[in-house]
Amino acid sequence: MKFSKTRKLPPTSAHPDPRLPARAAAQPAKEPASLPVLVAGVFARTRLALRARILRRLLLPVGPLALTVIAGGAFAKYAEHARWSRLPVSLDDAARVTASQVFELVRYVEQSNPAVLQQVMAVVARDATTMTALGASVAALVLERWSRRNAT
Repeated sequence: MKFSKTRKLPPTSAHPDPRLPARAAAQPAKEPASLPVLVAGVFARTRLALRARILRRLLLPVGPLALTVIAGGAFAKYAEHARWSRLPVSLDDAARVTASQVFELVRYVEQSNPAVLQQVMAVVARDATTMTALGASVAALVLERWSRRNAT
């Protein structure tokens, strides 16, 4: 069987606009930011006291093994307090945690117990200065995500 050295391209019906390069036409539409990205962004922009409350709320449902593994062991110091009703998170601890570590923590919590994220957003929503700083766009994105999750 012989193959030609030049390859014919498929008909241009796959690309409605011939001026667009094939890669640009094949790219999917940009999806809105995920909930872990939003929560990590909120965490990075809030004051320390609220960061500590958010972190406490996120860490409460996480088990000791997961605490030692998530974010490269960043939350391992809380493993001895895992499953307690009260978790001691200091302002210094909240200041040391990065947005990427919170992102990994939220990804885990989102998969294991999604209701916790609603509690976290309720904590954020109660703080008027934070909601003002974050703006209506972030709040609208979060509310849209919640409504989609509750509908499914």
